[in-house]
Amino acid sequence: MILTNDQEAIRRLVRDFANARIAPHVREWELQGGPPRSLYEEMGSIGLMGMTVDPSYGGSGLGFISYALAMEEISAVDGGISNMMSGNNSPVAAAIAAHGSAEQKERILPLLCSGKWLGSFHLTEPHTGSDASAITTRATRDGDQFILNGHKAFITGGGTSDIAMIVAVTNPEAGKSGISTFVTSTANPGYQVIGKEQKLGHRTNDLCQVQFDAMQVPDSDLLGPEGRGLAIALSNLSIGRIAVAAQAVGGARQALRLAKEYAEVRETFGKPIIEHQTISFLLAEMATKIEVARQMYLHAAALHDAEQDSAAAASMAKLFASEMAEWVASKAIQIHGGAGFLEDHLVEKIYRDVRVYQLYEGTSEIQKLVISRHLDSLEM
Repeated sequence: MILTNDQEAIRRLVRDFANARIAPHVREWELQGGPPRSLYEEMGSIGLMGMTVDPSYGGSGLGFISYALAMEEISAVDGGISNMMSGNNSPVAAAIAAHGSAEQKERILPLLCSGKWLGSFHLTEPHTGSDASAITTRATRDGDQFILNGHKAFITGGGTSDIAMIVAVTNPEAGKSGISTFVTSTANPGYQVIGKEQKLGHRTNDLCQVQFDAMQVPDSDLLGPEGRGLAIALSNLSIGRIAVAAQAVGGARQALRLAKEYAEVRETFGKPIIEHQTISFLLAEMATKIEVARQMYLHAAALHDAEQDSAAAASMAKLFASEMAEWVASKAIQIHGGAGFLEDHLVEKIYRDVRVYQLYEGTSEIQKLVISRHLDSLEM
């Protein structure tokens, strides 16, 4: 895909920002558990926290190609920060923009888009992962409010977000049609962070277990019609999977760059190792797989921008890019040799960061399931 001048300009803007404002601090922020909140306000000031939201609500009003390109650039310097950006953009801001009331849009979107507020998405529970319809968090109507009780797990930003997008059962007798979505403040007394996970990678954001203990949520916090919550939550899956593919490409691209730079200065048998065919061919294969993955996510984003069905393309892009990223990061460590196993080199961090892309927004196995269901519509 050939990018437009505007898309190239966005990519350069985000790359320059990421290299200047994030890259120098990634080790420090990883140890601290995240960047200062002011970073997200800086990201909001250049339009990164509500990229597809209409400008009338403080967003950038851009398409999903631009959003995916920005995700690649932020992820190239830090996966955890890119994940906070991703959750804020979609599903939270995108879902409110698409399904929220006028009051919700006016009250919440400008704060999310500015980075002054951060959003978190509460779908997964300890006993449910890919089977979203099996959630048990209950929202019981009580006059003009709902009382929420339940337990959510693997919630990115669960302890640092300001607004929570919560999926809960409102009518257990109605099955999938009895699930609703709410957008409500995390300052609510019934919102309790009961655990913060220690992770392999993405250590620059918090991953939490959250409990709702008789949490009172007003009717006005219901997102969309009652009973449409699962559809609202799942409607953003293609967007999320495109973003994950872009994140994977960003991490892999950085691993390739570091491996190439190391190969140019590390010498064996009297010459830089990049001059050994074994290494140069491996770098060539890494570069090729990265470019294939990039074109796949751009194609899926283009379909979404054209309002065409992007489900299969998004799953294909995520499946290929996420597994490619782990392979590329592993080969980058191999090129570094024993040095790649040390914290002296960033390739070990990239390897830790990219592993999760095969897990969230649907595991690789779920992507294969989605693709298999579209086989009859694919050109063969």
